[in-house]
Amino acid sequence: ASSGAGRRLKGIPTSKALHVVERFRRVSEDTILWTVTIDDANVYDRPWTISMPLTRDPDYVIYEYACHEGNWAVRNALRGQRVGDARAAATNEQ
Repeated sequence: ASSGAGRRLKGIPTSKALHVVERFRRVSEDTILWTVTIDDANVYDRPWTISMPLTRDPDYVIYEYACHEGNWAVRNALRGQRVGDARAAATNEQ
């Protein structure tokens, strides 16, 4: 198979014919089965599928995934916390 336009999706060769199907199916009270099918006739002989169970963890915390490039508020917040930590450490040393 050829690499088509030479594009890549997270390291997977693809072409402009790429078609991806994701399915989320609840298989039990605490498990979701995540299935992804990759279909790209210009790159692969036939579609291929991966599956992975996603298990509930009541102690797991989901944090926002956000790009902070150029976000000076994050830098300033961290700097302010470090200054506060340094002051607290200096006070404890006295």
